[in-house]
Amino acid sequence: MTIMPLSLDDKYDVERGRVFLTGIQALVRLPLMQKRLDRAAGLNTAGFVSGYRGSPLGGLDQQLWRASKHLKSHDIVFQPGLNEDLAATAVWGSQQANLYPGATHDGVFGMWYGKAPGVDRTGDVFKHANAAGTFDKGGVLAVLGDDHACKSSTLPSQSEFSMLDAEIPILNPAGIQEVLDYGLYGWAMSRFSGAWVSMIALAENMDASATVDVAPDRVQIRNPMGFALPPGGLSIRVEDTPAAQEERLRIHKKAAAVAFARENVLNRVVLDSPMARIGIVASGKSYLDLRQAFLDMGIGNREIAGMGLRVFKVGMPWPLDDEAVRRFADGLEIVIVVEEKRDFIETQFKSAVFDLPERRRPRVIGKYDLEGKPLLRQTLDLNAAQIAVALSKLIPRESWTQLMERDLARIEAKTRATQAMNAIHERVPFYCAGCPHNTSTKVPEGSRALAGIGCHFMALWMDRNTATFSHMGGEGAAWCGQAPFTATAHVFANLGDGTYYHSGLMAIRAAVAAKVNITYKILFNDAVAMTGGQRHDGPLDPAAISRQIAAEGVGPIVVVTDEPDKYPAGTAWASV
Repeated sequence: MTIMPLSLDDKYDVERGRVFLTGIQALVRLPLMQKRLDRAAGLNTAGFVSGYRGSPLGGLDQQLWRASKHLKSHDIVFQPGLNEDLAATAVWGSQQANLYPGATHDGVFGMWYGKAPGVDRTGDVFKHANAAGTFDKGGVLAVLGDDHACKSSTLPSQSEFSMLDAEIPILNPAGIQEVLDYGLYGWAMSRFSGAWVSMIALAENMDASATVDVAPDRVQIRNPMGFALPPGGLSIRVEDTPAAQEERLRIHKKAAAVAFARENVLNRVVLDSPMARIGIVASGKSYLDLRQAFLDMGIGNREIAGMGLRVFKVGMPWPLDDEAVRRFADGLEIVIVVEEKRDFIETQFKSAVFDLPERRRPRVIGKYDLEGKPLLRQTLDLNAAQIAVALSKLIPRESWTQLMERDLARIEAKTRATQAMNAIHERVPFYCAGCPHNTSTKVPEGSRALAGIGCHFMALWMDRNTATFSHMGGEGAAWCGQAPFTATAHVFANLGDGTYYHSGLMAIRAAVAAKVNITYKILFNDAVAMTGGQRHDGPLDPAAISRQIAAEGVGPIVVVTDEPDKYPAGTAWASV
């Protein structure tokens, strides 16, 4: 027997067959696959990737750097953004490369990435760039890192509503295979519709590993035939007006995205019954949890047929294809929408089926049951056990098998036992051994400090007289609104060097403009420590920081270090 030779580079080099990779590595592989598809189609395209780190995409930049030789050989440029909105503006610029003389490629496909708070801060860019459009041989895929359960964030997050507001179509992959498949669909949809296209990235996908099929012909992309384009098409252009952009976006691009999703069957019935009465709708992670709930309840294909179930898998949650929804729902008695967080798909579903004849129109539920009582929670995340319990309330008792009775009783007992568990002791995270924040976050007796985004956030949990925090880049700015109304004369604000470079300098500028008495403790450790210790995205050192803030009007400036030998005589400190 001949053993197949294997290499760590197979995850990027192998062009056909199966490879093993993580969700993050799938995102690295995606632009390589797009380049190969374009090359096979006779297009000389290039790729541009930019964004800002943050879980669950905290390690994406590291993986992109490690794959630099692969990116270079495929004409793909990776340029991290100083922050998320500047990165998105750069990706927007990639779609403008072919609008002027001198373009070196037939088009540039762009990828933006960022965590949900970065999605929020980038809303202005998303709206402008999506209204302007994409190049028909380029396209943009925006990867949105959501933290539904708030495992490493200051708030639980959900990005779908931000994309709805920016009118950017959304794809929601269930598993790593679909990260690859939907990524390719996303660029193709972006080229066809002229819109940016987004893709949800949850930790359950990004942190997972899987063996996936990478055959170039696995995804058979088809553009809709006969779709009526407006004069001038849907792509980005130089001479444009806001009114024309709005009409193109709202009337034509949305319809083009729906037509593309319909042609490529991104939303489809995956399980059905001859006499279906109960419909179940799910997307992304919730679809996988639904399938696990079926397994946990002992429900197989035979039981699904006997219970009259029909399952609809949504690949594109917005804009939802009303025609596909009505075909699925027609004649059902009830439809339950299984989704995490707020009722995003459920609301669209209700709107889509409203015009069905009353005798053919199902009741649509999700977050609440038919009596208005809570059914599927809209906080944190869902799991298979919660979904199983919710489904058991809808499936008629006479349809239950003995196996289902037993399995459901086991699920409910386990759920009750879990809910009854209390933590005996909760270990609070602390700084790494040797971290300068161990001492730099301490404040003089009688003083207090404000926190911000970074690993120094942990000072909130310690005896450091530190309370309240801001969003990233707003560190200390809250004092501008407190200072006029308190007898307290002064506070400290902690600000990490990574956040300072990202956007924190603006907060310092705001404090200077407001003339408030505040001491910023800029905590320099020469790395973006919270997300993996990456280097800064540009030149930064304590001396440069001192000169920058001096130029902003800050003073006095004091440098505190336990390693003074790092800064020899002649170091170019600010003179303040």
